[in-house]
Amino acid sequence: MSHYQGVIDWAALADDGHDFAFIKATEGEELQDHAFAGNWFEAGKTGMRRGAYHFFRPEVAPATQAKNFFSAVELRPGDLPPVLDVEDRGKLSPAQLVTAVKQWGQMVEVRYGVKPIIYTGQNFYNRFLAGQLDDFPLWLARYDAEEPVTVCGRDYAFWQYTDEGRLPGVVGDIDRNVFLGSHLDLALLCIPPVRTGEDDLAEFGE
Repeated sequence: MSHYQGVIDWAALADDGHDFAFIKATEGEELQDHAFAGNWFEAGKTGMRRGAYHFFRPEVAPATQAKNFFSAVELRPGDLPPVLDVEDRGKLSPAQLVTAVKQWGQMVEVRYGVKPIIYTGQNFYNRFLAGQLDDFPLWLARYDAEEPVTVCGRDYAFWQYTDEGRLPGVVGDIDRNVFLGSHLDLALLCIPPVRTGEDDLAEFGE
């Protein structure tokens, strides 16, 4: 989701049986999607799991991009991990691209306490990222009847299978995705609940 979808009827979308949604938050150095705050709030009211993503710009320092994301996104337990959308390497070599992605990911992990998800297309991943980012959950796009195939045999958590979806509550085309796991797997991927001192003590008994 982003401002390109216009005003979304989140209740209608949730009533249609969808379990999660990813919402664009930021891009590059300072761009912030003007629909993010509203979409984030309304998605949270429905009970769907929600995730925020940042669109990576290779010409901008990873730390600068991370700070842009931090300024826009507050995550809570039950939210999906942050996502880095990587589709362009610009003038970076493959090695430089991997280093930049790792730098962004490390900063985000420190901030939110969870490893971010890397989103990219199947072909881009196979050419530039395969085998380099195995510590991060992976989300691949392949607009085909066939599931994505990675040259390194890497498993992925999400598959974006079309950019021409039609759903209740949304005017026009929308990307559609499937999670390759159970509802429990999806819950375990999300930001965990905050542990209290009483919870810690309970593990040891009296």
